Parts: sequence; structure tokens; C-alpha cells
Amino acid sequence: MKYLLWLLKAAIFFTLFAFALNNQQDATVHFFFGTQWRAPLVLVVLTAFAAGLVVGVLGMVPRWWKHRRAARRADVSASPSPAPTAPAPSTAPSTAPSSAEMLPPHGI
Repeated sequence: MKYLLWLLKAAIFFTLFAFALNNQQDATVHFFFGTQWRAPLVLVVLTAFAAGLVVGVLGMVPRWWKHRRAARRADVSASPSPAPTAPAPSTAPSTAPSSAEMLPPHGI
């Protein structure tokens, strides 16, 4: 399995390397107010990809903060609970557990 992953990584690398070698031509990106940027096409594509990643991450940051705050609140509210006490022994005969008590916890 390890060799298969290395083979996949090598295939991706050589595909991207061939893409970079085949796109050496200059490309012109026109911005506002007559400004322009001339660079090899592979750099233009790489820059657009990186800018998309940055915008996506920045768009997710508020949601990540919200989930971290909610997890922190849940952790704080769960931690100060007192230790459970053992029930008093009873002399009544024990009954069979109900079907709800026999089910495994959710997610297992």
C-alpha cells in the first residue's frame, strides 16, 4: 500500500511537472486602470489556484471559530459535573434489562 501511494504521488508530480513545462508561454493578465501582469502561464494558473485556496480558507474561518467556541462551551459544561454515586444495594430481585439498555452507544 505504501508503494502504491508513492506511485500515485509520483504520477501527480510528473503530470504537474509536464503541465508546467508545456505552459512556458507568457500570458498577460489585465487588471483595472490599465495595469497588467505578464508572467508564464503556469505561474498565472498557480497564482489563481493559491488565491482560490486563500479565499476559501478565509471564508471558512468564522465557521471554524463558531464550532471551536461551541466545543469549548460543551467541554466546560460537561467537566464540572459531580462524580456519580453508587446506588444503594437493593434486596429486590433484579429484572432483565430492557431492549433500550442492551443497545450499544450511538456511533459504535
